[in-house]
Amino acid sequence: MEIPIFTVDAFTSLPFKGNPAAVCLLENELHDDIKQSIAAEMNLSETAFITKNNSVDFSSGSRFGLRWFSPKNEVALCGHATLASAAVLFYLKKNDNPIVVFETRSGELYVCQHEDSIIMDLPLNKPQLQDRQKIKDLLKVVVGDLPIDDVCCSPPMKCLMICLADTCDRSELTSLSPVAEALIKSETTGKIKAVIVTIKGAPNAQPGYDFYSRVFAPWYGVPEDPVCGSAHTILAGYWSEKLNKKKMLAYQCSSRGGELELEVRDDGRVNISGRAQIILQGTLKV
Repeated sequence: MEIPIFTVDAFTSLPFKGNPAAVCLLENELHDDIKQSIAAEMNLSETAFITKNNSVDFSSGSRFGLRWFSPKNEVALCGHATLASAAVLFYLKKNDNPIVVFETRSGELYVCQHEDSIIMDLPLNKPQLQDRQKIKDLLKVVVGDLPIDDVCCSPPMKCLMICLADTCDRSELTSLSPVAEALIKSETTGKIKAVIVTIKGAPNAQPGYDFYSRVFAPWYGVPEDPVCGSAHTILAGYWSEKLNKKKMLAYQCSSRGGELELEVRDDGRVNISGRAQIILQGTLKV
């Protein structure tokens, strides 16, 4: 079997920046074990698998199945691989539908084009305050002795969010280097699969980022996720309330870096938009 496969850098207008995802277009369904093997082979934070479902083809259809696999397991929601998947359909397959719908484990996700960006309609995951004492060892591994404002969790996403105090600056965020093995060792309950660290931005400066973040997910086989869309479904809810803003511009401070535009909606969802660059296309033989 030959499968068209693409590598797409998401949340960036430049190649080799943002977050790379592999995207596979499936004419026929694959067994999950094969999907997991492909994801492990690609060794990117996520590999996306698009199926035609009831659509005739990838160029004219408006509704597709979409699943995401990290190198270790399947994930319930992945923003950057959704953006990458939409980029393949819109830019390469020339799909001219105004809206494409992905049927996923997180429900129906709607994507559309707007100028040079792709807008994703994703669920908003507002975090809940977390008792620090129960996870003090994990906090120490992640941020050391840096002062913390809030510690929150998103149980559905199995994600912990740490907001550093306003006295911390971007350089302190970018200098964090938690050891993957130490993270895994300090959290073995299975309730946390990723850790977000965030700080307030400088919206009055150029380009005016409202907040910064980094994401660590060694439990998924991803020591650091370069630019994580699903993490921003949590961050958007947190910072929207803290800043009293519906529209925000965010930057994830990994070594690759990436920019996300966010709009929190009144219906409990969030629009996340970004750009994408397709840098590789080929054929996978299975």
